[in-house]
Amino acid sequence: MAVYATILGNEHYAFSDLKHVLAVASHRRSGDDLAGLSAQSDAERVAARYVLADLPLKLFLNEVVVPYEEDEVTRLIIDSHDKIAFAPVAHLTVGELRDWLLAADAKALSAVSRGLTPEMVAAVSKLMRNQDLISVARKCRVTTAFRNTLGLQGRLGTRLQPNHPTDDVRGIAASVLDGLLFGVGDAVIGINPATDNIPNAIALMEMLDEVRQQYDIPAQTCVLTHVTNAIEIMNRGAPLDLVFQSIAGSQAANRSFGIDLAVLRESYEAGLALKRGTVGNNFMYFETGQGAALSANAHHGVDQQTMETRAYAVARAFDPLLVNTVVGFIGPEYLYDGKQIIRAGLEDHFCAKLLGLPMGCDVCYTNHAEADQDDMDDLMTLLTVAGATFLIAVPGSDDIMLNYQSLSFHDVLYLRETLGVKAAPEFETWLDRMGIAGPDGRIRELELNDPRMSRLLSNASLVA
Repeated sequence: MAVYATILGNEHYAFSDLKHVLAVASHRRSGDDLAGLSAQSDAERVAARYVLADLPLKLFLNEVVVPYEEDEVTRLIIDSHDKIAFAPVAHLTVGELRDWLLAADAKALSAVSRGLTPEMVAAVSKLMRNQDLISVARKCRVTTAFRNTLGLQGRLGTRLQPNHPTDDVRGIAASVLDGLLFGVGDAVIGINPATDNIPNAIALMEMLDEVRQQYDIPAQTCVLTHVTNAIEIMNRGAPLDLVFQSIAGSQAANRSFGIDLAVLRESYEAGLALKRGTVGNNFMYFETGQGAALSANAHHGVDQQTMETRAYAVARAFDPLLVNTVVGFIGPEYLYDGKQIIRAGLEDHFCAKLLGLPMGCDVCYTNHAEADQDDMDDLMTLLTVAGATFLIAVPGSDDIMLNYQSLSFHDVLYLRETLGVKAAPEFETWLDRMGIAGPDGRIRELELNDPRMSRLLSNASLVA
């Protein structure tokens, strides 16, 4: 294994292998500190970045950070690498790739996407300022569709997350109504069930599907149950739109989630046969987050941001409708404060979009992190400028089931008003038809005695 070294000032710095360079070059975060992978000083971090900038991209195809023989994610990355797509940048170093990305247009970025490995993309992100991450990600256009079209320029999708601590159908339905009246829910109306079993998931799916059909909502619904439950639910003929699963960047980490590539493939093939989409048939939904592999002791000595980016290789193998990082959800053990959460969110979005994924974000933090809602305001604004596919919103920004802080429906209104981003076109047309929003996308004020409000309240599942 090669040793990478440089002299910075009067000091000599040496790094034992590629994953050591990647780890030390990373921006500071508590998860890497916890794993003993961080730079010992700012000078060492800068030295690692000098080394990283001069590494040829071809090196990443020959020196893997997790052994090929031991890890099916590594095998997926190497075996699916597109040499033709790689050709335009094959002669570049990591530093030169940064310059190329900043100068490239959307067409060139799309063409090269399948030629880049997650490790290449993670590496170049470590050399980029926040504005670089935003600038390049904004040019990456990834469009997907199911009952509406997501990822179009000038659009920001939203996940309506109506979680309830006891999965009470009436409570969930009230939150769904609340979100719809704010124009939220085009990306997905998605419930994290408090109790994850098949009968409960089916009951929630049937309620969501009833509401969707009652109002002819051009959106998709999802109960975020385990993928093995989803397979059985599809076999039983329940109204499942999206197949959901949390994923990570190593075989061992995915095993801790109770999955492997084979079971994801089985769920993908089952979902294809349903053909429930109306304008497209992207139906997989994946969630990721920096620190997942470390928390499962399945990181193989790889820094958490590189390991997170490897999860995107798993996601793109299944043509998902949606992917999002739950950037601050795991806690301060992995992302300590607002500064680390903001940087991680921009990194995750950049890396995923560059790899060709429809990337969104749960802009969130736990109550014991050194972060607050001002940090979330900053991150949601930056991600919207960067062209995020969608963001997640909950009533009042407080998820009363998962006990963490996210974005509110009002935050979505701020983003739409301030940055001029609109909902998916099919959903926007529906909002106008229902009297919720005008042709300009602005939400209308509805009184309780307004006939349009009565129409929304008429559904039995919402008033039972």
